[in-house]
Amino acid sequence: MGRPPKGHNEVIEIGAVKINKRGEVLDSFSKFIKPMVNPRLSGFCKKLTSIKQDDVNNAQTFPIVIQEFKEWVDINGDYSLCSWGAYDKTFFSNDCNLHKLDTGWLEKAVNIKGLYANMVGDEKGNGLKNTLKREGFEFTGIPHRAISDAQNTAKIFIKYFNEWMD
Repeated sequence: MGRPPKGHNEVIEIGAVKINKRGEVLDSFSKFIKPMVNPRLSGFCKKLTSIKQDDVNNAQTFPIVIQEFKEWVDINGDYSLCSWGAYDKTFFSNDCNLHKLDTGWLEKAVNIKGLYANMVGDEKGNGLKNTLKREGFEFTGIPHRAISDAQNTAKIFIKYFNEWMD
């Protein structure tokens, strides 16, 4: 039910929202990834994320999906990779290392949870749902799904866009 058998948590979904320099949502990216080290999802993972085994069985592998994602991001242009917490960068880095892929593009990762915690003086930081509520937003979508987390993180990012992106 818990951790994967070989102890490696693989990225099984990428969800992202593209925001322009005016703080407007332009596009979204959402794809499942077929895990290679632990191809069977644990019961805990399926319950937490609502991702089904068929979702990942029918997906492409990490090297293919991450290449599509990097092209969508346009890593040769001006970009920042924002996430709620540092886990996304760590998981991407671990999977890039597993598949012997470059990690340099992750240098532009920004921890929005950390920025927010510093801004409001909250040393430990709050979860995404609590922060949304605190900021007057409602969590929309499915908790612990990559695209929903990205869309909800974008609400906070856009609210403080001018302060954080100066």
